[in-house]
Amino acid sequence: MAPSSSPRWRPAVRLLVWAVILLCSAVANAVVEVMDAQRRGEGLALWQPMTWEVSSATLIVLTLPLLWWGCQRWPLHADTWARRLPLYLAASVAWSVLHVVGMMLLRHLAYASVGEHYVDGASWPTRLLYEYLKDVRAFFTFVAIEHFFSWFGRRRQGEAHLLVAPEDAAPEEPVDRPERFLVRKRGRDFLVATADIEYAQAAGNYMNLRVRGHDYPLRSTMAALEARLDPARFVRIHRSYLLNLGVLVSIEPLDSGEARAHLADGSVLPCSRRQLAGLRAALGQGAAVPGAVPAPA
Repeated sequence: MAPSSSPRWRPAVRLLVWAVILLCSAVANAVVEVMDAQRRGEGLALWQPMTWEVSSATLIVLTLPLLWWGCQRWPLHADTWARRLPLYLAASVAWSVLHVVGMMLLRHLAYASVGEHYVDGASWPTRLLYEYLKDVRAFFTFVAIEHFFSWFGRRRQGEAHLLVAPEDAAPEEPVDRPERFLVRKRGRDFLVATADIEYAQAAGNYMNLRVRGHDYPLRSTMAALEARLDPARFVRIHRSYLLNLGVLVSIEPLDSGEARAHLADGSVLPCSRRQLAGLRAALGQGAAVPGAVPAPA
């Protein structure tokens, strides 16, 4: 479950934009196919190429969230692209097969709805190969666009880095417990106090540090960041979340044995059954949690 304060509408809007783009392209392609058929002296009803094109566009739209999730889960960076390229190539094959099987099913259903029978002259191996040669280009185009906007979003939002002490000076805080993070945003560098981090959320190779309504991606794993933060203040409540106890307001137990952590800004984070005991133990040890209400045992 994502925090309630996150802008959930953004993925839906992005999907809607792509749906409109692909639908417009499908309509244009269908009209062109009808015009080409007329020039050849053939009769082709508009509904037929519309079915072909819209079925393909529909499957692309339906599978885009899966593709975006994969890009977030296994992002391509300068130090990862070489070893992850085979994974993306395999994913492009799977995506193409899903696309072809789905659109062929939609075409058969559409034709059957008007009392017609859809006939594809190509054999399945030929069809799959033909479609893959087109789909692989579309697949990597979507991957490139997704990575570009992820990169642009991080640059616009800002990226966090551990603040390194100058070589000619003693560190101002223990290396294991950084008190500040260096954030680069729009060409400027500024400091974010560790105490101001409300929670950290895992996102692929990054940990998003939540500070006053903004996320600052940090290149780190969950385990590495957890080891660097003060365990008296930051507690693991879920496989994807580290919570600053100072912003915890209440814990809402669920019938499943899990819980929801309600924060001061209205956000709601998931607390897994496995981590709930650790959270309760942290609260019972007298950690400073203004207004926090421990869940009943």
